[in-house]
Amino acid sequence: MKTIVAAVDFSNATPGVLEMAGRLADSFGAELHLLHVVEPEPAYTAYGFTPDEFPAMNAFQEEARRRAGVKLEELHFDLVHEHAKVVRRLSEGSPLHTIIDYVAETKADLVVLGAHGHGAVAALLLGSVAEGLVRKAVVPTLVVPAPEVK
Repeated sequence: MKTIVAAVDFSNATPGVLEMAGRLADSFGAELHLLHVVEPEPAYTAYGFTPDEFPAMNAFQEEARRRAGVKLEELHFDLVHEHAKVVRRLSEGSPLHTIIDYVAETKADLVVLGAHGHGAVAALLLGSVAEGLVRKAVVPTLVVPAPEVK
């Protein structure tokens, strides 16, 4: 095992994902890739609008990217002191498809990501990146449960 991708969403599942991915990377001497995906702006063009007509949405998206970049950099900084080789990537797109593409691009051997334990109705309505990745993955995928919120 040479490359492990830890897909993080900054939720309460993230610490468990990082701990597990870090342990595995150390055990195998693997490179650890820290990946976060920012959802894209809505496609206004289908309705005849341009992004310039929604400046608040543009500002929100830019701020979301900026904050995600800062948070990812903080996680990277913490991991770099504990593990031999850590790479970080901030991407934008559909989380499921972006993770799949990144796994192919890096020729990763394993993906580690978190599960949130949303109920069946939420998973049905919202979909689940973890569930989708397990179904479509071409490499082993480890899903780390989020701690129970009490």
